[in-house]
Amino acid sequence: MNASFFILAAAISSVPIQIAAQSPVANGNAASKAASASKSARWTAPRLPDGHPDLGRYWSNHTSTPLQRPAGAKEFLTDAEIKEIEDRASRPPAPNPNNPFPALWRGDDRWLMANKRTSIITDPKDGRIPPLTAEGKRKYDALQEEHKRRYFNGPEDLTGLERCITWVTSGPPMLPTFYNNNYQILQTPSHVAIMTEMVHDVRIIPTDGRPHDNIRQWMGDSRGHWEGDTLVVETKNFNGKRGWLGGPQFNGDDLKRPDENMTVTERFTRTAPDLLLYQFTVNDPVIFSQPWSGEITMRPFDEPILEYACHEANQALTLI
Repeated sequence: MNASFFILAAAISSVPIQIAAQSPVANGNAASKAASASKSARWTAPRLPDGHPDLGRYWSNHTSTPLQRPAGAKEFLTDAEIKEIEDRASRPPAPNPNNPFPALWRGDDRWLMANKRTSIITDPKDGRIPPLTAEGKRKYDALQEEHKRRYFNGPEDLTGLERCITWVTSGPPMLPTFYNNNYQILQTPSHVAIMTEMVHDVRIIPTDGRPHDNIRQWMGDSRGHWEGDTLVVETKNFNGKRGWLGGPQFNGDDLKRPDENMTVTERFTRTAPDLLLYQFTVNDPVIFSQPWSGEITMRPFDEPILEYACHEANQALTLI
């Protein structure tokens, strides 16, 4: 896939669902939540010989839930609202002369989060990325001015995303975009590896207690440990060159660009046969005025993930 085709795909991708401001969740939904919790409580995750839960399989974090909650929206959807969205998603999309591939590129609203949240962000409570610090705002303004003045002489002048070096799905945190939100987790007693379909990044995470390295990397330096049945992964030592932490689906831009001081803490917990709860906290005190957290329920699938070639050797960059 070359860069010009990718840009076309991004332009015609669907907009995430819009969630209007409504009244708080009805108490009638509590019974449904309690039944679901009871079912999960009776289920025990399969274990490897070392006694830890087996996370190893193919997972997808595809969702139509936006990263940030629309202004004025409530925190949770009701069962009736979920059904309405699923029914709408099951109907063929209306013809759109400006979008020749509506079924291919649109998000699938049936892949809603099992926790029924109206945003991936869970903290702050308004479901929004917190304001920038004064230094974060200064960096953002400087980047905007740089983009206005820059003449692109070569691939080094473009972002890592445009050069297919890394992607928002690679993480951490691992956030979904408009397609290819697929992962393969491999697990041994001393390591966990997470392969991402988009741009085929692989994170190799030691879980044997070794300390962090001091080498800065695109996806940082990850170290994991177990807290009960939850895999906890701490990542630091980013190189500060990643862009679009929020991803194109979320109207991401360099405002959400992390820097080398960012630390991300992730938690992976199997809560049901078909659910892997993924939680994360971003702490970047230089850029953001406070830490922020979110969660996504990942679902399994049986097919293998496919090669994502993107573009080779920057050949397509001359077109942009």
